[in-house]
Amino acid sequence: MKVLAAMSGGVDSAVAAARAAEAGHDVTGIHLALSRNPKSYRTGARGCCTIEDANDARRAADVIGIPFYVWDMSDRFHEDVVEDFMSEYAAGRTPNPCLRCNEKIKFAAVLDRAIALGFDAVATGHYAQLRRGDDGLIEMHRAVDHGKDQSYVLGVLTQEQLAHSLFPLGDSVKTDVRREAEERGLLVADKPDSHDICFVADGDNAGWLREKLGEQAPNHGGDIVDATSGEVLGQHEGTFGFTIGQRKGLRIGRPAPDGKPRFVLDIEPVSGTVTVGSRERLRIDRIRGIKARWCGTVPSRLAGPDVTVQLRAHGGEHRATVATVDSQVDIELLDPAEGIAPGQAAVIYDGTRVVGSATIAETARSEALA
Repeated sequence: MKVLAAMSGGVDSAVAAARAAEAGHDVTGIHLALSRNPKSYRTGARGCCTIEDANDARRAADVIGIPFYVWDMSDRFHEDVVEDFMSEYAAGRTPNPCLRCNEKIKFAAVLDRAIALGFDAVATGHYAQLRRGDDGLIEMHRAVDHGKDQSYVLGVLTQEQLAHSLFPLGDSVKTDVRREAEERGLLVADKPDSHDICFVADGDNAGWLREKLGEQAPNHGGDIVDATSGEVLGQHEGTFGFTIGQRKGLRIGRPAPDGKPRFVLDIEPVSGTVTVGSRERLRIDRIRGIKARWCGTVPSRLAGPDVTVQLRAHGGEHRATVATVDSQVDIELLDPAEGIAPGQAAVIYDGTRVVGSATIAETARSEALA
C-alpha cells in the first residue's frame, strides 16, 4: 500500500512513519509548511510547524530511509484555521484550532492531495485506534494510552477519511514510543511534545488577537457586570480576551457583592459586556450542537451507561444521552459540566468508540441546577 506519512518533526509522527515502512508499505514522508513566516510560529521544540520541526522531520525520514518532501499549506491553513480562530473569538466563542486543523488540513487538504497523487492512505502519529466493525465500517476507538488519547481532536473525521487513515501508535504507550525512537536512532526520541497553539508564538492569545484583529475587533473595551446584582465590577480591553469559565485576568476593580470568586458566564461582543458570576452558575447539563460530523452511521438517539460526551481535549468526560435531528445534536449530560463555551467541540462516544462530534452552539442548565 502506498502511504503518505505526515511528519510534524516530533517523536510520534517519526515512529508512526517508521512503523508504516516496517510493515511493508511504500512510505513517503511529508512535512506541512503552515506559515509563510515560520519564525513567527512557536519554537524551542514546542511547536509542530517551525523551520526546526521541518529539519527534524527531514532527518527522521533520512534515518528511516524514505523519500521526504515539504508541502506548502500556508494559504489553506491561514484561511481554514487562523482566520476561523480569529472570527470565532471575535464572535464571543471559543474555538479549538487543533481540531479544525485535523478536519480541514491534515485529513481534508492533505488526504485529498494524497489520493489524487495515487496514495492509498495517510499515516499520522495520533494516538487512536481503527477497527473494522461488525457492519463492515471502520470504527475509531480511544488509544490504549488514555493519557495520550487524541480521539477527541479526530472526532471530526468521516467514514471516507477513516478508510484512508492509519494510526500506527494507537496500541502503544508514550514511554514505549520514545524507547522505540531511541532504538531506531531517531534524534527526536527525547523531543518534548508540542503544546498550546502553534501560531500564537508567545502563548498570549488575547494579545495576539488584539494585534491581528485590529479595527476588525467587535470592541476594544466594555463593562464587566455581575450576573446577580447587575453592578459594574470592572472594565476590560476587548471581549475577544475572554472565554466562558475564565477566572484569571478579569481585572475586577471592586469585590463581588457576596465576596465569592467570579467566573466568566457570558460574552456579548456587540455591547462589549462580559458577565461574571459565581462558580455554581457555570454548571450546565444541556448542550445543543451544530455542524455535526459522524464517523459512521448517523444515530437518531444514543443512551445507556457507555454513552459519554467529551467536552475538552484532556478530560471532561460526562455520561450523557444524545438525540439528533438533521445536523442538530441535543445532548443531556447526566454528569453536569462547568465552564463549557460555545465554539468548543462535543465529541460523542459509545464506550471507546467515537461516534461523531458537533460544535457547541448553546448550553443551558435545568431547573434542578438553578
